[in-house]
Amino acid sequence: MIESKKAYDQLFKVIDLNKTVRNAALKSVEKAFWIWNINKNVTNKPKEIQKTKFYEGSSIIYSLLRNYDKGYISKDVLKRIYETLYNGAFFSSGQKAKDDFHKKYGIYPPNFITLSPSKVCNLHCKGCYASSTNLAAEKLPYKISKKILQEAHDDWGNRFFVISGGEPFMYRTDDNKTILDLASEFKDSYFLIYTNGTLIDKKTANRIAELGNITTAISVEGYEKETDDRRGANTYARVLQAMDNLRSAGVPFGLSITATRNNAEILTDWKFYDYYFQELGVSYMWIFQYMPIGRGFNIDLMPTPEQRFEMLKMWEKCIKEKHYFVADFWNSATVSDGCIAYGRGGGYIYIDWNGNIMPCVFVPYHKDNILDIYRNGGTITDALFSDFFVNGRKWQKKYGYGKKEPGNWLMPCSIRDNYKDFRNEVITDDVIPEDKMAEKAMNDSDYYNKMIDYDDRYRKITEEYWQKRFIGKKN
Repeated sequence: MIESKKAYDQLFKVIDLNKTVRNAALKSVEKAFWIWNINKNVTNKPKEIQKTKFYEGSSIIYSLLRNYDKGYISKDVLKRIYETLYNGAFFSSGQKAKDDFHKKYGIYPPNFITLSPSKVCNLHCKGCYASSTNLAAEKLPYKISKKILQEAHDDWGNRFFVISGGEPFMYRTDDNKTILDLASEFKDSYFLIYTNGTLIDKKTANRIAELGNITTAISVEGYEKETDDRRGANTYARVLQAMDNLRSAGVPFGLSITATRNNAEILTDWKFYDYYFQELGVSYMWIFQYMPIGRGFNIDLMPTPEQRFEMLKMWEKCIKEKHYFVADFWNSATVSDGCIAYGRGGGYIYIDWNGNIMPCVFVPYHKDNILDIYRNGGTITDALFSDFFVNGRKWQKKYGYGKKEPGNWLMPCSIRDNYKDFRNEVITDDVIPEDKMAEKAMNDSDYYNKMIDYDDRYRKITEEYWQKRFIGKKN
């Protein structure tokens, strides 16, 4: 790890020198990263699994440099990324807190929190996982949002935070505090904000550039037609304007895409990736395969097992052949060592606008509420040890987390890919559904049967491929 840190330091020092010098430094970074992941292989995983981590990690550097050379990322912003994302999150300045936590509790804490401080949104997207609304939606007080992040920063050593919603740029509290004020409170940390992009005007983009510790993942569904069909007329035009504002301010941005049966073919076409990475200058892309929860959930909207498998192969090509930083949830689980939910070490937890603490954005059930915990004098750490979360971590270990030969990480998700296990081994009788849709899903026998059927079909497609391609077994 020390060698990797030195290599990154050297790369940043020569960032503005001629490309021959910089490319030599980049090769040093890649060599150090390869040694760490493949040769030393501290996690003791099969090498084909470790190689995906290498290609994914390398693609981050290539994507940032590509847009830096085009003038889409300013030197000042790149410097702040180096100070916060690399020195803070990757080479964690919070490592002592993590080690102290491990000594006290016997487990390592999560690496980050996803916080949705408000449910309010200016759009009304079909199938929204959060069922967001532009009415008098629920939201957390600013002091609570800050306290959550402060505890994660101090007690867990977190230096990376994810903000979702609702629409985060509509978060405004009674004391006139916004999401940008929250990011300004943690100058040594990096923030990823999921947004529909429609509120990122020039003033907001310039403010993000001034802070330097924020990147925005802007939601699209494909091109203009697919985006406007789901998100409303003229949404795509506003997204393009937001991208232009961010490029002009020198701020890196990415995409957040919901993959469904209807747009999966687009996501296996090189034109799509070339358009966004080369022409529009995105630095990364998150692909979230549709999960049937939230407003008007529909199991038949999930990509088919066959489509999902083609998306898996496309993801590997993106990070290996073109150095496009793409993460496909749930196809990229070899990079994360499987499921990252339930407050796993290196993983995360999700807290919504009501303070409900959930294992994952896509697991809409909770046992604890942060407001109740604070009223009773507790801390966010208390939520990690509910039976629900403990069961989830037990299932992760059973499925292969921490083992030399893990289970099929092409199907890593407890609720989406192993629904029978989720119902029989993970969820507890005292959990509370996040909303009526989550409650309906829990009690719907048709939902149960279709989820099990989907899992069985995809396992038939991937199991042999997993064993041969990643584990190295011939039979």
